[in-house]
Amino acid sequence: MFNRHRKYMLYLLSLYILGWGFTQYQSVFLGLFFGTTISLYNHWLMVRRTKRFGEAVETGGKFRSFGTVTRMVAAVLAVMVATRYPDYFNFLCVILGLMTSYVVIMIDFIIHHIIQSHK
Repeated sequence: MFNRHRKYMLYLLSLYILGWGFTQYQSVFLGLFFGTTISLYNHWLMVRRTKRFGEAVETGGKFRSFGTVTRMVAAVLAVMVATRYPDYFNFLCVILGLMTSYVVIMIDFIIHHIIQSHK
């Protein structure tokens, strides 16, 4: 499932690069690109931690955390960078980019739910 999400997000990132390169809205597309990159990193980190949690449950081992603080710090740093460099990064677009992984997950769920219901 993560591979599908990653693929969709990489398509979005490539569209953002095209928008940055060929339109006059460079700060908008750079903000979306930056936020989505951090969102993809946070999604990857969560998937990795969830796998470790599953392995710890199977083996009866210990598990520290899901990395919530790390993911929050990454998001806060993205917002700080957007605040520090408003000429390069549109603040609102960075925040929208940070939410991209959640939107991709919801759309993927809906699509696969519809496909499974038609089988």
